Amino acid sequence: MVKKILKIVGIVLLLLVVSAFAIPYLFEDQIKAKILKSINESVDAKVAFTDADLSLFKSFPNANVAMENLSIVNKAPFKGDTLVSFKELNLKMSVMELFNGDNEPLNIDAISSKNGLINIIFNKDGIGNFDIALKNQDQKTDDGKSKPLALKIKEYDVENFKFKYFDESSKISMVLDSINHSGTGDFTNDVLDLDTKTTAKISLNMDKVNYMNNINVSLDAILGIDLKNSKYTFKENKAKINELPLEFNGFIQLVDAGQLYDLTFKTPTSSFKNFLGLIPSAYASSLDNVKTSGDFTVAGFAKGMLTDTTVPKFNIAIASNNASFQYPDLPKSVKNIVIDTKIINETGVMNDTYVNLDKLSFSIDQDVFNAKANIKNVATNALVDAALKGTINLGNLSKAYPIKLEKPLSGILKADVTTKFDMASVEKSQYQNINNAGNINLTGFKYVDENGKSMNINSAIVQFNPSRVNLQEFKATTGKSDMNVTGVLENFYGFIFRNQNLQGNFNLSSNQLAVSDFMTTAEPTSKTETKAKTEAMKIPAFLDCSLTAKANTVLYDNLTLKDVSGKLIVKDQAVTLQNVKTNIFGGSIGVNGMVSTKAKIPTFNMNLGLNQVNIADSFTQLDMLKKIAPIAGIINGKLNSTIKLSGNLDANEMTPDLKTLSGDLLGQLLSTTVNSSNSTLLSALDSNLNFIDLKKLNLNDLKAALTFKDGKVTVKPFDIKYQDIKVTVGGTHGFDQLMNYNLKFDVPAKYLGSDVNNLIAKLSPANAAKLESIPVNAILGGSFTTPKITTDVKTATTTLVNNLVKQQKEQLIGKGKNELENLINKNKKPGDTTKTKVPATKEEVKQEVKTKAKDLLNGWLKKKEKPAPTTTP
Repeated sequence: MVKKILKIVGIVLLLLVVSAFAIPYLFEDQIKAKILKSINESVDAKVAFTDADLSLFKSFPNANVAMENLSIVNKAPFKGDTLVSFKELNLKMSVMELFNGDNEPLNIDAISSKNGLINIIFNKDGIGNFDIALKNQDQKTDDGKSKPLALKIKEYDVENFKFKYFDESSKISMVLDSINHSGTGDFTNDVLDLDTKTTAKISLNMDKVNYMNNINVSLDAILGIDLKNSKYTFKENKAKINELPLEFNGFIQLVDAGQLYDLTFKTPTSSFKNFLGLIPSAYASSLDNVKTSGDFTVAGFAKGMLTDTTVPKFNIAIASNNASFQYPDLPKSVKNIVIDTKIINETGVMNDTYVNLDKLSFSIDQDVFNAKANIKNVATNALVDAALKGTINLGNLSKAYPIKLEKPLSGILKADVTTKFDMASVEKSQYQNINNAGNINLTGFKYVDENGKSMNINSAIVQFNPSRVNLQEFKATTGKSDMNVTGVLENFYGFIFRNQNLQGNFNLSSNQLAVSDFMTTAEPTSKTETKAKTEAMKIPAFLDCSLTAKANTVLYDNLTLKDVSGKLIVKDQAVTLQNVKTNIFGGSIGVNGMVSTKAKIPTFNMNLGLNQVNIADSFTQLDMLKKIAPIAGIINGKLNSTIKLSGNLDANEMTPDLKTLSGDLLGQLLSTTVNSSNSTLLSALDSNLNFIDLKKLNLNDLKAALTFKDGKVTVKPFDIKYQDIKVTVGGTHGFDQLMNYNLKFDVPAKYLGSDVNNLIAKLSPANAAKLESIPVNAILGGSFTTPKITTDVKTATTTLVNNLVKQQKEQLIGKGKNELENLINKNKKPGDTTKTKVPATKEEVKQEVKTKAKDLLNGWLKKKEKPAPTTTP
């Protein structure tokens, strides 16, 4: 009997286990369809999720529905904006809910989510993107129950959530990031206590002004919730802003007109440690064992309605009187601390809010610093009236407070400034409405970055005049560089308060500037990387200014530039160079162009003017010119040239990336000589051409034009004169030094050897004149260091000799013909009218010449046989 019972129990358990695995597959599609239908029948938005999985084990004995990548995207007028998204959303419910009919609601017991977003937007018309509930729809069944989704939540949990809020009309932007929130309570009751725990980071901006940036907030609270009356009451609670503790009392109630507030809050203690707790953790240190005296309190209330047109009346008082603090292990203390600040709204109209910083003062040793300010009209056009006066020894800051700096600061900051302005004038650059007076003076300031590079500001004076701010003096050194800068800051307040670009006009003078001093060096990223790398220099995006500069010496890469002057215009992460001039290589170079660091890879576009520069120096020390015209390095003399070039800059060294270089060069050589012995190419060419001595080559006033692109240089054909030889040069070479050049020589025949000259001597002057220029070609291949040279000198000489022999034959034939005619005519008897036949063809001429020559020779010999007449002495 027992065996049968155990067998039956085993079968039942097996069926339950099988069912637990099978039910999710049987009902998964039904659950997906019901959830999607439930949401779509309730909202006017685009709803989607990638998957929904059902499990009976994850929340046993309840069922768990896990939805992945759920999103609700708005339709017009917020088309495309995401209202809600969840990377993961889990719904816990009774297993019996799986068997409900289509019109029966799903009762949800618990909700949890991870990596979600809620994005609330109000447009300029005051319409919110969250108002997506379908209108004019019967959303209830006959018995008044909602269909087909209901909540009886007892617990919920949110992990790593983000809440974004933006009001286009008021320009208020708030972000709650890294939200972790959980709550437990029985929502099946109309009145319940909800036990919640919350942590988050809050950022707040109002009209481009940042008031909070990633401030840590937390709240552990029991909230009394009245669901019928939508009333939420603070009971036991503990809140923190960074480490500043706060307690709340009162309630918030949702009513038809808006939200009703009746809240009070205060710090539970009055210790000055409360103030130190306000400092963000990134800049703060542990408050353990800090000695404090005096008090610090925050107290206030908010009472009234929050509607589209009103805010609750509120008063926030922040106060401290004659307080001090000293950290353990630090030698100095901060004393005589007085804080008296109030933020007040007495009417419920947002624009009537005002801030009174009646006093803020403190002292370190003998240095005392005071500030006060009044801000009104905060919602529309804030009016600011402020004053700063005092002295701070920056070196004492790290001795009195554990500031997290790589290197300690030094220097004396003195301020005595009053200012009065409105934000509208700042934004519109209406400087005539801004009233300033006084100055800020910084001396002996030294800052060392994490890579050991230091900046020493000997003195800096910022002078505040009515409607303008002058940089009266800025004298500094860093590395090998010194600077003296003066100028005008055109929109100082726009830069400080409105995130506008910093505009101004400055003058820079320097004895020496080393470009490397203004580039940062990155440490090696691995054990195998032994050398530190120079990071790409980025031109700050906030700069919109001009700089007229003059420096006696500028050190750039391996170059020393003298007497540098010109104008630099900085805007949109680019520098435009205007009329920049420098003396270098025994001459001068003028530069106009632009360098941009806006893209990931820096780019440049330049026009260079080279005047009387030393050719050998410039084409051996500048890698760019060496690649463009490597042969120029063996030329002694001066060069005038215009060069247009563009390309990318090496991101580390800010020097031209030759692989991307393109442009053209037009140059003229002056007072030049050629040192061919230093060139493998010219030595090889010299040995292949006996009729030219390259050491005697005259390149004075030579003009050449070339273009370069994709690592290839094309030289437009140009002419060179060597004595009475004309040479035409043209071709191409690569930055890899491989070349393909053609040299065409017009060589007078007299340079082609004694055999040729002997043949020419036998020609008539008319025929000899025709042979003054003989074309000779040379092809230059290989590389500049290992050239391959071919010429047609031998072919040209052979052809010339053959032509000379031929001309001599023709000349002899012509001469023989003429002599034959003269001889025949001479021997003709008087009265003989027989016409002498003149041979017409060359063969006839040859035969006639032979015959007559034979006759003449025989006759001449016969005459010679006659005895010569003798005379008797």
